[in-house]
Amino acid sequence: MAKKGYWISSYLAINDPNGVASYAKLAGPALLKYGAKYLVKDVAAVAHESGIKERIVVVEFESIETAVAAHESPDYQAALKVLGKSADRDFRIVEGVE
Repeated sequence: MAKKGYWISSYLAINDPNGVASYAKLAGPALLKYGAKYLVKDVAAVAHESGIKERIVVVEFESIETAVAAHESPDYQAALKVLGKSADRDFRIVEGVE
């Protein structure tokens, strides 16, 4: 059985809330085509060490391959163009432990 894939998106700063909202309207449907399941989509409740109390998004996919394919898809790439410089974020795709 393949291990699940996860998107971890940690927002460092939101420069344009309207731009982020426009991105979200496109990104959500683009990811749902790949079976995305949102696990976290909120501002951090608590931040320690180098943490920033800003938006965190965790999305689960059935496999790492699906997570990568979703990121590379034309629909998600269009959403990224809309996001532009509206936010500074640390984005990673990681493989689950199971």
